[in-house]
Amino acid sequence: MTNVFLSIVIPAYNEERRIGSTLESLLLYLRSRGLSFELLVVDDGSDDRTFEIARDFTTKRDPKSQVRVYRNDRNRGKGYSVRRGMLEAQGSYTLMTDADLSSPIEEMPKLEREVIGGSYDIAFGSRDVKGSQVEIHQPWTRETSGKIFNRLVRLFTGLPYRDTQCGFKLFKMSRCRSLFGKQTVKGFGFDVEILYIARKWGLSTKEVPVIWRHAWGSKVHFVPDAFGMFLDLFKIRWNDLRGKYEPV
Repeated sequence: MTNVFLSIVIPAYNEERRIGSTLESLLLYLRSRGLSFELLVVDDGSDDRTFEIARDFTTKRDPKSQVRVYRNDRNRGKGYSVRRGMLEAQGSYTLMTDADLSSPIEEMPKLEREVIGGSYDIAFGSRDVKGSQVEIHQPWTRETSGKIFNRLVRLFTGLPYRDTQCGFKLFKMSRCRSLFGKQTVKGFGFDVEILYIARKWGLSTKEVPVIWRHAWGSKVHFVPDAFGMFLDLFKIRWNDLRGKYEPV
């Protein structure tokens, strides 16, 4: 596929209950806008029927071949899956979105205004800046741990953002593709690493308020994943000290 304007990367792990409806929603919206686009599903070694459903979708509901499906050989982590999708993407701009569409695809124009219509290299959705709307909240433990993690992010990395973890980010690929070549974090802390490298390289970023609705069935496990994300902050700083994030 060539001359693609927009790619959308969808990391998915055990999403058999919603991956079909998610792809249907994305195709309906994007085709209504007349964009040249592609959808890239990266199945992270699911042990349910996520891969089969997504693959079957491409043959039964996607006659224009606008959906591509990849499968990791085993469960490697969300960061690994996003990196794989981003490096496969052919669009001039690439959106990363979660399979549950917690930020509805109709929110994408808010990011487009900053990247495509504006001067930013990256625009990312935020649940914690003025103008954001959290219509369905996460459980209290998740929200609290998220706020604590954000404080740690600021402390360890110096990033000024209020929400690095919202899975709704748009990248200008002419400026950002090489970011993913430098990415090392395979788990949920990858968002911080990408934004950290982007800031180090002087890329322009914009935190954008979006609508967000918690979708039940989260793949984040509170204790092990929170601990892993905390360790990722040390890894990011250590990588930087070792010169791993120097521009290509």
